[in-house]
Amino acid sequence: MTVMVDIRSVHKSFGSLEVLKGIDLEVRAGEVAVILGPSGSGKSTLLRTINHLEKVDRGAVSVDGTLIGYRRSGDRLHELPEREVLRQRTRIGFVFQNFRLFPHLTVLENVVEAPVSALGRPRKDAVGAARALLAKVGVDDKADAYPRQLSGGQQQRVAIARALALEPRLLLFDEPTSALDPELVGEVLDVIKDLARRGTTMIVVTHEIGFAREVADTVVFMDAGRIVERGAPGEVLDRPRHERTKAFLSKVL
Repeated sequence: MTVMVDIRSVHKSFGSLEVLKGIDLEVRAGEVAVILGPSGSGKSTLLRTINHLEKVDRGAVSVDGTLIGYRRSGDRLHELPEREVLRQRTRIGFVFQNFRLFPHLTVLENVVEAPVSALGRPRKDAVGAARALLAKVGVDDKADAYPRQLSGGQQQRVAIARALALEPRLLLFDEPTSALDPELVGEVLDVIKDLARRGTTMIVVTHEIGFAREVADTVVFMDAGRIVERGAPGEVLDRPRHERTKAFLSKVL
């Protein structure tokens, strides 16, 4: 199976705080990798390096065989111009925990905007595709509403449709249910589960252990900027080898 995401020796600091301390991780095409860990372990920062929302200090990230954010010249890396980074990001969907929908646009326009402006798709085609995506995530009846008129769960499902509108090779989710009321969590997780069944390559940062057990091909446990343990859900969640993983799971299970 093709390697979709290849993270090699990634380091990242903010001032004197070292947040990522040499991360190595591969995710294969069609896999779902779920990243678990306590707050401050570096999970979200790692996710943001994958599409160059955070620049790495050392190491490299490749998606679908393409170096992200840089070009290689001999042994040196040179940062790409912003327009080229933006072009790379069109192939990497990112769903944030706080939705980040455009408040002045309707639901339909939120989904249509990127394919038209970033990919130059004909508007008629983009509208048809957007309506199909809204139906896929179960909010097609909200096409003409504005984000403020939607529940949190509905907004997050629109955010997923917006990410899918660019037909990305990879979807990244940064704690997609953490801003939701508990009764709305299930409807968003159901959409992600459906994407998993369709073979979408995804990396999901979450605290939802049940979701990880059901959907993940690989569970990654991070702590203090390092990957402590990784493996199949049954291994990491039921038979963790590392004491730090055992201590974390004992508090959340």
